[in-house]
Amino acid sequence: MTKKAAPAPSPALPVETYRGSVNAWECDENQHMNVRFYGARAMEGLAFLAAAMEIPGAFKERASSTLIPTDMHMRFLREAHQGAPLSMRGGLLEIGDEEAVTYQELTHADGTPAAAFTIRVAHVNPVDGRRFAWSDRTRACAAKLMCKAPPHGQPRSVDFATPPSDPTRTLAEDLGAMVVGRLAVTPDHCDPFGWMRAELFIGRVSDAVPNLLTKWREAAAKDAAARDGVAKAAGGAVLEYRMAPRRWPRAGDLIEVRSGVVEVAEKTNRLVHWLHDPVTGHAWATAEAVAVTFDLITRKTIPIPPERRALLEAGMVKGMTI
Repeated sequence: MTKKAAPAPSPALPVETYRGSVNAWECDENQHMNVRFYGARAMEGLAFLAAAMEIPGAFKERASSTLIPTDMHMRFLREAHQGAPLSMRGGLLEIGDEEAVTYQELTHADGTPAAAFTIRVAHVNPVDGRRFAWSDRTRACAAKLMCKAPPHGQPRSVDFATPPSDPTRTLAEDLGAMVVGRLAVTPDHCDPFGWMRAELFIGRVSDAVPNLLTKWREAAAKDAAARDGVAKAAGGAVLEYRMAPRRWPRAGDLIEVRSGVVEVAEKTNRLVHWLHDPVTGHAWATAEAVAVTFDLITRKTIPIPPERRALLEAGMVKGMTI
């Protein structure tokens, strides 16, 4: 991707929530860590934040309470490749009666931010998902975990303030949103409470979206290569992402992914994804992403040629929102 000045390292956040590295099997066809594994890191981090809030065993099978994400914002700031060491720190931006907004920043070994995660979580009973108030002990701990998100971690091109919608499958059909994925939830996708893990919402979209954009990206790269006389290999990357779960699938449930391009610019395109239960027609989750096409050889963004931009605009789905 196009090189630009890297964000400065943030002041130390209250709690270290992850330390590890990028596994080879976490890298995708674009030769960098796939978005689902960024989501997995963020969820691991929530377990450490829960511990810092003195919520005992929040993600164990017999937990008396747990945290579930209700809205997730992610900014991807610098690629992470196979073997790259990573660490993450986090804290709380807000806390309410039954909810909190968390912030975590994943960084490279030199302190350069790799990604930032702002996640709204609900404090719930893991048996039935019922929300209930934080304990006085947790509130006292939370006071020590408050922090501020630096500018590079805040929403930029994705609106994180507007409440997400709850679109039905029928609406998706009426709008002509393309089916790009049909997938099933298996037991290994689920957490100790039997719910599909949050990062799998992101993963299921990642599995499906090549059916929407791969041929178009290859054609755009071919056009760009013909224009400047330099061979290119088309890839794709997400710059910013919002994922809003509505309901939580369990093993045996089905997921149908419908996606649409809703905005096209010179270098970026905006996509909306709706994940539905094809049996009930209810939405499992909705998502919005700002993405680029880039050259896998130079790792630089490929500007979208006007003729290709026109083709993409002609296929935009009007009415799809997160």
